[in-house]
Amino acid sequence: MKKGINKQSDEVTDLQIGPTNRGMVRIYVTSNNIDLPMDFSPEEARSIADELNASALLAEKAV
Repeated sequence: MKKGINKQSDEVTDLQIGPTNRGMVRIYVTSNNIDLPMDFSPEEARSIADELNASALLAEKAV
C-alpha cells in the first residue's frame, strides 16, 4: 500500500539530525521496519530547513 504525505500511520519512528565527521548533515530515521541514514551537504540541509519552515507556516494556516 502506497502512503502519501496526508496518509496517517501508527508507525513509530525515531528521527535524529546532526553533522557527520565528513562535513555532511545526516537525517537518520529508524523504526522496527527501517534504518535510513540520509546525508546532505550543508547547502542541501539549509534548503531542507527552508522547506520545513515554509511547510510549518502553511500547516499553521490550515488549522
